[in-house]
Amino acid sequence: MNEKREADQMDKEDKKAKSGAVMVVGGGIAGIQSSLDLADSGFKVYLLEETPAIGGTMAQLDKTFPTNDCAMCVISPKLVACGRHLNIDLITNSELEEVTGEAGNFEVRVKQKPRYIDPAKCTGCGACTQNCPVTRAVYQIEAPELEIEKKDRDIVDGILDKHRGRRGSLMPVLQEINRQYNYLPKEVLRYVAVELEVKISDIYSIAKFYNAFSLEPRGRHKISVCMGTTCYVRGADKLLQRLCEQLDTAPGGTTEDMRFTIESARCLGCCSLAPAIMVNDKVYGRVKISDLPKILKDYK
Repeated sequence: MNEKREADQMDKEDKKAKSGAVMVVGGGIAGIQSSLDLADSGFKVYLLEETPAIGGTMAQLDKTFPTNDCAMCVISPKLVACGRHLNIDLITNSELEEVTGEAGNFEVRVKQKPRYIDPAKCTGCGACTQNCPVTRAVYQIEAPELEIEKKDRDIVDGILDKHRGRRGSLMPVLQEINRQYNYLPKEVLRYVAVELEVKISDIYSIAKFYNAFSLEPRGRHKISVCMGTTCYVRGADKLLQRLCEQLDTAPGGTTEDMRFTIESARCLGCCSLAPAIMVNDKVYGRVKISDLPKILKDYK
């Protein structure tokens, strides 16, 4: 009898030691649904996510397979429910470092990355990102320290003089520099930042956002291979592969003689001519692999 009481007492103590909480690692759609199911069952749930927000890849999709349902229409209610559920604590921007203990009584160590904001006051407006002191820093660059040759300075000054004082002059200035050099030289961008009194970080943001700009030297002729659905099913991928083999460079690369740069384009807008490629501004339609040497010969 005493042994039974001791066993019951030990069992009660063991149950008291178990917290009844659950940690779900990963804030994708699977982690969100698991957290909701567990929280609705009465468990305290800690949802751990490495990125600053939950949602995962599904939040970036347009449609879901195989039903073609709107991805955001499916996941949005779950995001709201997960954020409002009283039994769910979101731990974002964090990493799981160590798990110790045994089943029913685990201890975890979590590394939480700094946000430099008060999460309780965050409304998701994004203003902190636009004014981040790290990514939006103003670099004080003195003109004498700029490494720019005189001929380049004369070319850029001529471009700047045409647009100086105009509102929104940065974009047309970058477009003319891109046409002049076929890319955006970094020392030229630094010079433009000083002359227009613009943050160098703003210039780089624009240069990296638009595909028409490049921070790396490009060939005199740009070859764009359309990889839209129609072109792709008609063999555009094989055209791209053969071009890379003939010119001995990778997609997005430039030949050693700086003559050609090969890029893949999402769509050239000429599906009736699929598969299509464009060299500079000239479009070639219904291209066969056997046509490539003749097309390239026109630019050599």
